[in-house]
Amino acid sequence: MAKITKSKSRRGAEVLEFTFAFLPLMLMIIVLLDASWAIFAKSTLAFAVRSGVRLGITITGTQATAAGSDLTSMVKARVQSSALGLLAGSAGLAKIKVNYLQPPAPGSTAAAVDVSGNSDGNNPLNIMQVSIQGYSLKPLIPRFFSWKTAIDNSATPISAVAADLIEPSRDPAPIGAAP
Repeated sequence: MAKITKSKSRRGAEVLEFTFAFLPLMLMIIVLLDASWAIFAKSTLAFAVRSGVRLGITITGTQATAAGSDLTSMVKARVQSSALGLLAGSAGLAKIKVNYLQPPAPGSTAAAVDVSGNSDGNNPLNIMQVSIQGYSLKPLIPRFFSWKTAIDNSATPISAVAADLIEPSRDPAPIGAAP
């Protein structure tokens, strides 16, 4: 009778152990990638609106005329180009809003007044607010929580807002159509 060694009795153990370690590892990698994708998209959109505000508060009428554009259109174009393709096309451009707000008088507790519809909404020391509204980020991999529930493939809404005071200028740019 042949003697059975320990190595022959554990013949399939490596494959089984690999499977038990590999599946949780893949699950962790998928969750990490999905969370990283959402963080990347949020930070990219936040950078894009900050970039748009920086351009918008300092642009002059001479620069806008040279570009053949107006202030609001230039800001939206900057946000769209800084968004790394997340806001591509006319659908992405429609998600970008530029509002002009008149701050309350010093010492007042009143709210800022939206003057986006006024031709002088971009007066110096008014507030320019650039926002991205209605952007939905689809998950990289559909989420499932249990075998008894349906797979969750719903998008996560992401928004970004930045605002600053418009710099005084002798040559203000034309406001254009806002928001």
